[in-house]
Amino acid sequence: MSNSSSITHFLLLPFADTRELQLWHFWLFLGIPLAALLGNDLIITSTACDQHLHTPRYFFLLNLSLLDLDCISTMVPKSMANSLWDTRDISYTGFVAQLFFFHFFISAEYSLLTIMSYDRYVAICKPLHYGSLLGSRACVHMAAAAWGAGFLTALLHTADTFSLPLCGGNAVEQFFCEIPHILKLSCSHSYLREVGLLVLSCLLALGCFVFIVGSYVQIFMAVLMISSEQGRHKAFSTCLPHLAVLSLFVSTGTFVYLKPPSFSSPSLDLVLSVLYSVVPPVVNPLIYSLRNQELKDAVRKLVTGCVSAAIHCLLSSAKGSQCRS
Repeated sequence: MSNSSSITHFLLLPFADTRELQLWHFWLFLGIPLAALLGNDLIITSTACDQHLHTPRYFFLLNLSLLDLDCISTMVPKSMANSLWDTRDISYTGFVAQLFFFHFFISAEYSLLTIMSYDRYVAICKPLHYGSLLGSRACVHMAAAAWGAGFLTALLHTADTFSLPLCGGNAVEQFFCEIPHILKLSCSHSYLREVGLLVLSCLLALGCFVFIVGSYVQIFMAVLMISSEQGRHKAFSTCLPHLAVLSLFVSTGTFVYLKPPSFSSPSLDLVLSVLYSVVPPVVNPLIYSLRNQELKDAVRKLVTGCVSAAIHCLLSSAKGSQCRS
């Protein structure tokens, strides 16, 4: 039996036992963050550089992209490194930091998604009040509240989780630091306090989900009143994918944190964790850009400008070389 004060490192769950599968996992997880990096960076740069996108909607989208990048950067690189170097180790400090930052970014992202649903509700259902309800100051305050809520949630859970005595060893049955798997290592009934906090957090998350669904119901009702069939199709094709990814995020995340121990298995936990922690940051840029003509035009303008600048630079360098020769 080990005590939490004597633990210097933890052992994370490997994705595979054979070297070949470990390398396949490395290359797969290398592609995932690169796709998330490319998609979210394009959104961030386009939104920041294009004056036409300096609106509340794209301000919140920029914050969402930042959170997506931060979230996927918290646990995927360490998992990749472990697969590449055939190890399971993570230091105690790194383990604590991973738990804190993951819950910080994931909680802030969920809060921001709730705010974004309110933004769409006001824009479609109360367009005349949009400027007064979502002014620049109000948007900054709401975004700051989302980041602040994520920080406080992460701080509370991290402090409470690692105040528990850990006597069940240091092997965690997950590829990153997840609270339910840490609680399995606790040898004190004090873990029920953290379980209570998790239940409260999940209930708040479900309350936000009800608010989001209610907002979209109001949006759908307003959209049905649009006379243009093309307008209705565009609105539905934009909103439904948002709800699909959000439902996947909430359902899998809630099940991971509230499921009874009898339903627990390493393979099931692994799949569910990937669905709520890795998939949304990769899919969000596609969902929020494919059906958005303004954003697609801004991205196209940005890429075209970068390519033109690169070609001009190469031509200038070639002319300079010819002149020197």
